[in-house]
Amino acid sequence: MNTQVNKGKSIEITAGAAIASGSLVLVGSLVGIAANTYAIGDNAVVWLLGTHIVPKAAEAWTQGAKLYYDSTNKNITVTAGANTFAGYAATAAAIGDATGLILLRQ
Repeated sequence: MNTQVNKGKSIEITAGAAIASGSLVLVGSLVGIAANTYAIGDNAVVWLLGTHIVPKAAEAWTQGAKLYYDSTNKNITVTAGANTFAGYAATAAAIGDATGLILLRQ
């Protein structure tokens, strides 16, 4: 019997607030990227896998470094602390880069 209902690349949530396309979304302990723009109450698709351009903290990333979602600053950082694991740096990024490439992994 086939029990698969989704390949695990995305999940659907009910938007509790307006969500911009491409923005970081925290769902419990899952960090994803909004597939489109959604209004409050919309069924929203959140990507959980893939390589995405994300806002990053003012720090250097090395390729393959573990990355975390900082919900206070709404960006991705190499600092674990109280932040939520999001994935790995797909490429290196310099301190001055406003964005970086993340390979989402849950």
